[in-house]
Amino acid sequence: MKFIIINSFRAMVYVAFIAIIAAGVMLGIYQDGQFAAAYGLDGDTARIAEIAGFTLAGWICASIICGLIVTFLDIRDDINDRLPDARRED
Repeated sequence: MKFIIINSFRAMVYVAFIAIIAAGVMLGIYQDGQFAAAYGLDGDTARIAEIAGFTLAGWICASIICGLIVTFLDIRDDINDRLPDARRED
């Protein structure tokens, strides 16, 4: 049972990682070059720069968020492994 639970957490992190990057890509597409136009880019160059920039930002955010999820799940797992030792009476 523990194998299934651990792998379901791993699958959750994989799905979250891809979803966050996809959200960055969608945000870049949604902006339609308006964000990059503020920096003097126009036309297709602005759209490409914007999509690439938001994709990179999504990848960085996904790495941080999923890294924190894995870290907190690992800490929780370590606490649960040590909890029976703390309850044991000598």
